[in-house]
Amino acid sequence: MKFLTVSLLAGCLLTVAGQMQGQVVDGIAAIVNEAIITHDDVLNDVARAWDLLERTYSRQPEILNQKKAETYKQSLEELVQRKLILHEFKTAGYILPESVIEDNINDRIREQFGDRVKLTKSLQAQGITYETYRQQIRELFIVDAMRRKNINSGIIISPYKIEHYYEIHQDEFKMEDQVKLRMIFLDKSKHEAGDKLAKEINTKLDEGVSFAEMATVYSDESQASHGGDRGWVERKKLRPELDAVAFSLKAGQRSGVIEQPEGYYLILVEEIHAAHIKPLDDVRGDIERNLTVMENARLRDKWISRLRAKSFVRYLYPQ
Repeated sequence: MKFLTVSLLAGCLLTVAGQMQGQVVDGIAAIVNEAIITHDDVLNDVARAWDLLERTYSRQPEILNQKKAETYKQSLEELVQRKLILHEFKTAGYILPESVIEDNINDRIREQFGDRVKLTKSLQAQGITYETYRQQIRELFIVDAMRRKNINSGIIISPYKIEHYYEIHQDEFKMEDQVKLRMIFLDKSKHEAGDKLAKEINTKLDEGVSFAEMATVYSDESQASHGGDRGWVERKKLRPELDAVAFSLKAGQRSGVIEQPEGYYLILVEEIHAAHIKPLDDVRGDIERNLTVMENARLRDKWISRLRAKSFVRYLYPQ
């Protein structure tokens, strides 16, 4: 009987669609089993994303339209998947006690609104009834629970998988030559006798005064408050003239005064890291997280494909 109901519904809608010569049928974007997804459902879902796109690409109408179409399609697909999951929950005979939803709503009220009065005012401002809000929370709870049951519980990242990924993706873990720098910069526009001051600073450094102390007092860079600390810098991250000097120094060495059109530089190399591949232990956590995301996506796609295979899905809104 259920199959007959869905088939009749779809047939009627498609007949009307033909009569309207391809126009949108009553604003229907898709049918998933007995559920309807309207064009307005999708628009409500993409409202914030479209607002951001319109601000970002206001002067690029072609790109804006393309981005909006892509966002619409993605949102519609996510709504279709949500309906598939909700249908699976229903047909599998699962039961969700209403007390669980009430507890979830109370948690949201405490975290997001403070009290029920503020929630009510927020819903009124959005034109949403409390019952609609409650249904939305119920569906979100079900979808999240079903995803955890069918996807997250099946993810196991073994040490072998991590080691295998590390072996075949060595390029991801390459580190170029690095130097740990401190730098003093004197801006010519701020110092009439910048060359003289730079030489005086260099003399003080020769006499043993702390480079960090001199940077804090004299440097015109934002890092001055941190003693001119630039942290670890890879090759080609500095301008060529400074890069050449920095990577010619040994750990603990510093440059003399380096004059450039904009000002004067003094560089101290504190440490050096030669090019190398990060050890497995240093990246094991990152690899495990990446593999978890990949496996999550694979299991999700596989699960949704199974749900599609035993469901009726029809897209009616122009793609």
